[in-house]
Amino acid sequence: MQLKLIITDFDGTLVDTFQANLKAYQQSFTSVGLSLSEEQYRRCFGFRFERFMQAMNIENNEVAHRIRQIKSELYPKYFDLLQVNEPLLDFIRYFRTNGVKTSVASTARRKNLVNALTHIGAINDFDLILAGEDVNIGKPNPEIYNIVMRHFNASPNETLIFEDSQVGIDAAKASNANYMRIYGINN
Repeated sequence: MQLKLIITDFDGTLVDTFQANLKAYQQSFTSVGLSLSEEQYRRCFGFRFERFMQAMNIENNEVAHRIRQIKSELYPKYFDLLQVNEPLLDFIRYFRTNGVKTSVASTARRKNLVNALTHIGAINDFDLILAGEDVNIGKPNPEIYNIVMRHFNASPNETLIFEDSQVGIDAAKASNANYMRIYGINN
């Protein structure tokens, strides 16, 4: 295999964002009169927002929109809880300096993703950043990975994907690219 492209998921793979996301979501749920336990969130971690709301039985679009808005405002306040996967980031940086293209492909919202990447000093380590709103169908559908591979004209055989969640692994498998599962505290 000649490596041409590295794609990494963000939440749980490149950065352990679980506690920061949990705290921001718990506060946003409370602000609309709902509650969210750590166990409930753990079961949904890695889901696209719409799927998360379905799993939490939140059918009111106004309530869901308010949760998303409040969470987005609160999330940066918890960035001190972010834990970077330094070995993975070093790996990506090494290969990028040697001509391999790099991308983040995440179900996270672009604003949250860019803010977090900027906070950890990694915003310039990626040639392309794709977020949840850049795709029509979230993981486990491989759409996000296929878009990145087409963007860089890389075949699945020339691509290595890093993922942590089962929905992400399923998407990586469905893309036919090479992949590695990252194990952390959330799986």
